[in-house]
Amino acid sequence: MNDETPTPNLHTAFDWLEVTRLALASRFMDEMEEKELTPQGVVTYQFSARGHELGQLLISQLLDRPMDGASVYYRSRPFMLGSGLTLEEAFASDMARPGGLSAGRDVGVVFNMPGRGRATVLPMAGDVGSQYTPAAGWAQALRYRVEELGQEELRGSIAVVFGGDGSVATNGFWSALTIATTLKLPLLFVIEDNGYAISVKSPLQTPGANIAANLAAWQNLQIWDGDGTTPEETAVLIHEAVTYTRQWQGPALLRLTVPRLSGHSSVDTQAYKTKEELDAEWERDPLVALNHALVPAVMSKAEWHDLVMQAMQTVNAARDAALSQPPPDPASVAHHVWCKPEEPQQIGGLAGEGIKLPVGNSVPHPPEPRRINMIEAIRRTLEVELNVNPRCLVFGEDVGQKGGVHAATLGLQTGFGNGRVFDTSLNEEGIIGRAVGMAMAGLVPVPEIQFRKYADPATEQINNCGTLRWRTNNRFAAPIVVRIPGGYRKIGDPWHSVTSEIVFAHQPGWLLAFPSNAEDAVGLLRTALRNNDPVIFFEHRAMLDAGWARRPYPGDEFMLPFGKAHILHPGEDLTLITWGAMVERCELALQAVDASVELIDLRTIIPWDKETALASVRKTSKCLIVHEDIGVGGFGAEIAATIADAAFLDLDGPILRLTAPSVPVPFSTHLMEGVVPTVAQIRGKIEELLAF
Repeated sequence: MNDETPTPNLHTAFDWLEVTRLALASRFMDEMEEKELTPQGVVTYQFSARGHELGQLLISQLLDRPMDGASVYYRSRPFMLGSGLTLEEAFASDMARPGGLSAGRDVGVVFNMPGRGRATVLPMAGDVGSQYTPAAGWAQALRYRVEELGQEELRGSIAVVFGGDGSVATNGFWSALTIATTLKLPLLFVIEDNGYAISVKSPLQTPGANIAANLAAWQNLQIWDGDGTTPEETAVLIHEAVTYTRQWQGPALLRLTVPRLSGHSSVDTQAYKTKEELDAEWERDPLVALNHALVPAVMSKAEWHDLVMQAMQTVNAARDAALSQPPPDPASVAHHVWCKPEEPQQIGGLAGEGIKLPVGNSVPHPPEPRRINMIEAIRRTLEVELNVNPRCLVFGEDVGQKGGVHAATLGLQTGFGNGRVFDTSLNEEGIIGRAVGMAMAGLVPVPEIQFRKYADPATEQINNCGTLRWRTNNRFAAPIVVRIPGGYRKIGDPWHSVTSEIVFAHQPGWLLAFPSNAEDAVGLLRTALRNNDPVIFFEHRAMLDAGWARRPYPGDEFMLPFGKAHILHPGEDLTLITWGAMVERCELALQAVDASVELIDLRTIIPWDKETALASVRKTSKCLIVHEDIGVGGFGAEIAATIADAAFLDLDGPILRLTAPSVPVPFSTHLMEGVVPTVAQIRGKIEELLAF
């Protein structure tokens, strides 16, 4: 370099040689995949980051604090390279090889990565906008770990979440924005605005096509807006935004305008763009701007050329190394759906932090004979576990001073403070999404969804949480406990009285508890709270204060294993399998039946106790299954199919089911008699099967 050549105004906080090296490598990888590997079928689904490289690489260099976390999206490979992802890993991920980030289980650009000296990259999902609320949860967990656990060394760590301009129309974006601004969290939103969501232009995503301008009056949000292709301007914007967020004064939003120099994905031809639009995008290529900024001021043309050749060589070598990897073993596909104590995840929950809670025991030791209802049983268990585990926290709509709409958390906020028991905004996506982020940050979140039907807006987050361990090949897990009341009560309706347990049973990776009484509620909830997999804990509204469900409190160490049913009444003539509120009705039905009926309360749906059910059916030769969810595709069909497969020759009659018809739960108590199985109907089915 000529000593008389003026030095460009490049920010000194950044390693521009690294930026150049990785930007070139990223560009060559994208071009190789688009022009060579995808046409050859080696890469089957490709998302290019061409045009997005500069800002991502600059941000990656600044995220070097102990618990900096980043939540990314499918165009974030340059950031991943800057955060420590190797070129071979990147290729292997897109080629679905064992050396990729998910070992072939997920799309190559659905990223996750424990920290490698820079940010921990939170597991993302393929759902647009689903990256936002877990990032808010990570940011809130940072505050919690400093303010509640006293980990001052984490002060100044932040969360950064990336998204395209299309994602700002999603539920997840607005949920996270509400969470971050109301709580003043250390969260930086980075919106890479390339003007398109697939083919839909920005004005149809955001009024005026500028989310930063629209949010100018949003309270508690600092905003930066500018060009993401010019090294000088981009570096200043990024440094200011990250520096501000590290001060923990509140969240920030950085909008960077960038060109999308390829289609949305490998199957997008961009036919919706004119030649003039395409040419205008290429005129804003950040690699060209980077070259102009560095040559000849920082390096000569020859030195730049050498970097180009080195990048091409390393990309070629990485491609060849990834191609040499064998395909993943099909026999491994069922690994890591559930935790194994001997193989804990690297990141997430207590296991990811190397923390173990007491084991407890399955023998009840009531401190007093007084019978308590299920509400008190749940509240008392939460109180004990909040005392045992300082990383446990309870939150949801109205769980604070009100104590929850069912009073299950009454008094907990007074006892443990607003930091550990707190109300949330009315947004279930945000409640579950933030819980996932908190769990990945080493906490044990216990979110409450007020009623089963209200979990529907959180469907994406629930699905993604269950598969998180599997999708990341056991790198990450998010063991949360979601408390959900539901089911009929004295009256019903289509919104508050739903059970629909089959929906959760169909989601891989979730455990599902369905206690019928106060003692079981204590044992199953404590096991859930000390468990290393996510749990749906269903609290049936009809049993919360029911006299039948009352039991003595079984003690502070009482824990029930999941997948172990309870035989309430041994019998020889017929097996009756049920769970939840139907247990009481089945027991009442038996009182008027002159036969020896074995009544089994499953207690948990996932896993369910196949061994006990099959042993009983082999003894009685007849089986009736009762549940209040609708029959079509209900969990009773799974039980019936299992019995037919494993105990068909032991049967002396058909496997019968008594369930709800395919209608919602009605508001009228008279209509509800035609939906929820009644004691008389259960008794009739028992007698029908006994007479067969």
